[in-house]
Amino acid sequence: MPQTAGILTENIYFGECPRWHSGRLWFSDFFSHSVKSISPSGDLRTEFEIDDQPSGLGWMPDGSMLIVSMQKQQLLRRAPAGIMSLHAQLPSIGFRANDMVVDASGTALVGHFGFDLEAEMIARGIPSVLEDHPTAQILRVSPDGEIQVAADDMHFPNGSVITPDGKTLIVGETLAGALTAFEIAPDGTLRNRRLWASTWPRVPDGIALNADGNIWIANPLAPECVLLEEGGRVLDVIATDQLCYACMLGGDDGQTLFICTAPTSLPPEPGAPPQGKILTAHVEVPHAGLP
Repeated sequence: MPQTAGILTENIYFGECPRWHSGRLWFSDFFSHSVKSISPSGDLRTEFEIDDQPSGLGWMPDGSMLIVSMQKQQLLRRAPAGIMSLHAQLPSIGFRANDMVVDASGTALVGHFGFDLEAEMIARGIPSVLEDHPTAQILRVSPDGEIQVAADDMHFPNGSVITPDGKTLIVGETLAGALTAFEIAPDGTLRNRRLWASTWPRVPDGIALNADGNIWIANPLAPECVLLEEGGRVLDVIATDQLCYACMLGGDDGQTLFICTAPTSLPPEPGAPPQGKILTAHVEVPHAGLP
């Protein structure tokens, strides 16, 4: 029987891009336009709000925080003192900017939707969107804000991790049902794209890398978080009571799997109470790499 995750908090709308940082789990609660954090004991707090939906999060070497502003397609930078500034204006090439991983130098790799996912899901249904959709890009944003296209022809690039040696990027291509790997060249460019694992019939949203080199994927099509090895063999399954949209390994020993869940990814009705959750499960193999 799969292990069942326990509830850490229920008082959020839609948790995305969880990151373990300074003893707390930080995450975007994007329908409340806020970045929040929570302690392992459940102490939930709002760190700050922005005038947009936040998504990908990461930190630069100087302690500055990078935040993806989804609809404005911007990368914001929040100084350690809390001052917010524009780090980079992303090109208007997709409907929304999305998830991100920041490497040890402060370079950000940012994905985007490529099309209006919500409208297409409502109009055509998930199976049709999986079969037929525009592709998207991964953008590379240097520490000084310069933007380059790092990869194209991506099928909704989503959760991303960098291996501990800094040499490999692995990206969840949600609409391809795949984890895709790139070699990170010394100059930071991506090359030698390859299939790391097919995840079908599951699809990857947020992902987390462990010290054995295996990857947890949050499955937005089912109430489960799944551990895969390279090649796609399933090693473990953790059951949840809602659909899974993101996951992160953290805690003091890196062995707590934090899972962001919600009933749906569609926006809530105005005035509706929050229905998202953050769940936790203890796992044997700890976190590795970035984020």
